[in-house]
Amino acid sequence: MDDPPGWIAEFTLTPRQFAAHLDAIVDSGRTPVTIGTLAGHLAGRTPLPSRPVLLTFDDGFADLPGRTAEALAERALPATAYLTTGAITPGGHSLLPPAPMMTLDQVPELERHGMEIGSHTVTHAQLDTLPARRLAEELRTSKTVLEDALGHAVPHLAYPHGYNSPRVRGMAARTGYETATAVRHALSSDRDERYRIARLIVRRSHTAADVEAWLAGLGARTAPYRDGPRTVAWRWYRRARAVVHGPEFAG
Repeated sequence: MDDPPGWIAEFTLTPRQFAAHLDAIVDSGRTPVTIGTLAGHLAGRTPLPSRPVLLTFDDGFADLPGRTAEALAERALPATAYLTTGAITPGGHSLLPPAPMMTLDQVPELERHGMEIGSHTVTHAQLDTLPARRLAEELRTSKTVLEDALGHAVPHLAYPHGYNSPRVRGMAARTGYETATAVRHALSSDRDERYRIARLIVRRSHTAADVEAWLAGLGARTAPYRDGPRTVAWRWYRRARAVVHGPEFAG
């Protein structure tokens, strides 16, 4: 968007910026893959192509089945879209602040544009602060809604804002997800964890040169690595807040 809502502006690119980033990916000579391809590799079933790159989009904003999908399709770039079902279902509820969103009936259209679909929970809550029953509902219900819309399995999950824990990762596996992506703002690797796949955060301030550096393996650490003390402390602080205030938006 050129003029996004303030709360999401930091993580929004203008159409011109987005085109420049995509062109940098095409020019890099890397092979774009979906999360399903990476899942097969991490599970030991299939090898990855040389120099792979994976594009992911979270939430399900209104531009996704429009200008975003079109820009990807024009360059023959597949991608994975993780959708917050409560935000795109008519009459649904989510913790996302107001923003233009796509609708559930547009999900098959994303697949026709070459996107793979994954779950981003129902409400976009901080999963690592939820009680077990609420956590299970977030993971199971979003998966079921998307599977009903598409008519096939949806085995991939993205944790809202990357918030996860060993308990959350275990629940994701038991719910039937084959992979789950976090954030970590790091490069992934062929040694990465299947239920905590690292991703890079694209911000409005990032230029095509930043993208070119990432594609060259520069400018970010490489997963897997252990959570640092700050990450662990932040998780406990958020859990304490959730006890007092209830589930909060992951963002």
